[in-house]
Amino acid sequence: MESAEQSQSFLPDEHPLSHFVEQIQHEIAKVIVGQHAMIEQLLAGLLADGHILIEGAPGVAKTLTARLLSKLIDVRFSRIQFTPDLMPSDVVGTSVFNPQTSTFQFKAGPIFSNITLIDEINRAPAKTQAALFEVMEERQVTVDGISHHMQAPFMVIATQNPIEHEGTYRLPEAQLDRFLMKITVGYPNLKEEIQILERHNGQQITEMLHDIKPMLSPELLKNARMQVRQTHIEPKLLEFVAKITYETRNDRSLYVGASPRASIAMLQIAKAFSVLRGRNFVIPEDILQAAPCVLRHRILLTPEREMEGATTDDVIKEILARMEIPR
Repeated sequence: MESAEQSQSFLPDEHPLSHFVEQIQHEIAKVIVGQHAMIEQLLAGLLADGHILIEGAPGVAKTLTARLLSKLIDVRFSRIQFTPDLMPSDVVGTSVFNPQTSTFQFKAGPIFSNITLIDEINRAPAKTQAALFEVMEERQVTVDGISHHMQAPFMVIATQNPIEHEGTYRLPEAQLDRFLMKITVGYPNLKEEIQILERHNGQQITEMLHDIKPMLSPELLKNARMQVRQTHIEPKLLEFVAKITYETRNDRSLYVGASPRASIAMLQIAKAFSVLRGRNFVIPEDILQAAPCVLRHRILLTPEREMEGATTDDVIKEILARMEIPR
C-alpha cells in the first residue's frame, strides 16, 4: 500500500484541484440556494468516477443541479427523459440500414456522451432500465454482437421521484447496485425558500445557466481522480469499512445486506470526501459520511421494520452507532 509520504505529489497545495473545487461550489451557489450536502456528494461522486442516483420530490432542484454540474465541465452532455413508452434502442442506439452501401450502420443513442442526465429514471419500465446495465458497469454497448465503447470520462447522473408516487417503477436491485451512491434531497428551509423567490423574482433560470462557463477540463478531472485514488488510508480504516458492510449482512432489521461492491464504493467516496476537504488521507469521519450514501440503496429492510415505518437510513444510523470508531 502506498504511504502518505509517497502521495505528496497529489497534495492540493501542489495541484489546482482545491482551488477549482471552491470555484465550482461558488458557481453552483449562484444558481442553487442551499442543498450544500447534495452538491458536496455530487462532487464526491464525480471525483470517485462513479454513477449517481438522486432521489427527491419534484421541484427540489435535482435536475437543475445535475445540468449545472455538467455545464461546469468541458465535456459532452446529453439528457434523456425516461417515459413509460421509451424503448431500449432510444437510449443506447440501433442499427440502421444504409441503402447506398446495402449494410447496417450503428446509430449511437443519447447515452453516448461524457455526462448523461437521465431524468426520472423510474418512469420507464424494466426493459428500458435494463438497457443501462452493460453501459454503466462495463462502459460499453453491445448491439448486434458488436461492442461500442464509451469515451472517457463517462458518468450517468439519474434522478427519480420517491417510489410511492404514481406512475413509477421500482428499479431492479442489480441496477441500483451499479450506482456508486444515492443522494436523497429534501425540501429547503423557510429562509432558503425566501432566497429562492428573491433570486427568481429578478432573473430566469435560463439566464442564470447561460452565465455559467466550463471550469473543469477532462485532463484536470483525470488528474483529480488520480489524486483520489492515491489518497492514503490506514489499514485499520480499511478494516472499519469492511466491518460496516459486514454488519449489514447480520443485522436483524435487514432482509438483504450489502455486497463487497458497497465496501469498494465506500472506500472511493471516503477518499473523495477527504480530497474535497483538502486532505490526502482518510479519517473516520469521511467513512461515516460516505456510509449512508453508499448503503441506502443496496440494503433491504425486513417486512417487520417496514411496517414499523423505519427507513434504510434509520438502520444505517443504528449500525454506525454501535460500531467502535478507530482512532
